[in-house]
Amino acid sequence: MRWLKENSLSLAFLLLFLLAVGGQAVAGLLQFNDRQVAQGAEPVSLTHYVTSSSFAVDVAENWQSEYLQFFLFIMLTVWLVQKGSPESKKPQDAGPESDEEQRIGPYAGPGSPAWARVKGARLWVYSNSLGLVMGAIFLLSWLAQSVAGQAAYNAERLGDLRDPVTYGAYVTSPEFWNRSLQNWQSELLAVLSMAVLSIYLRQRGSPESKPVGAAHTATGVEG
Repeated sequence: MRWLKENSLSLAFLLLFLLAVGGQAVAGLLQFNDRQVAQGAEPVSLTHYVTSSSFAVDVAENWQSEYLQFFLFIMLTVWLVQKGSPESKKPQDAGPESDEEQRIGPYAGPGSPAWARVKGARLWVYSNSLGLVMGAIFLLSWLAQSVAGQAAYNAERLGDLRDPVTYGAYVTSPEFWNRSLQNWQSELLAVLSMAVLSIYLRQRGSPESKPVGAAHTATGVEG
């Protein structure tokens, strides 16, 4: 029970994620088969659909936009600040901060990770590991979206008796960028809303909010 409580946030989101993916698979299958029947083709099974390029591109395009959001937020908040927002550092703390503030090298504590005590490339990699991993997942998701998107797009074109397009033509096409940008704009708006609304609004007990009685100008303060 203690383990469940200590990991309840990640477990709750994992469960919600699995339910959402499962729901997307079922709803997507019904929509796909409806289109198949309308075109005079045979309906497909759930297994066939979730291994298809049509399902893969829908999943990947959402993943890449989410990880782009996190990557940009992680990297930009090193240097950029928003006065009054708990999502921002205090203006005077902008930048990568000192070794003492980051508790690395000789300033590492008893519980510090081993790579926080080393020097050189390993320390640089660990110091930037969160941004590097988020950026890598974004790029891999973007690549998966582009490959699966080309396959799904060409399947539609062949169904309409049109010639398929090359990978280069697809990733420079309105189809690809419409898919990407409609997700990017929503994610960037969500981050903007969180950063600005949290200046003036509160959610009691949430670490994403300032304490209810905190001043609107208080920056980098969590509830």
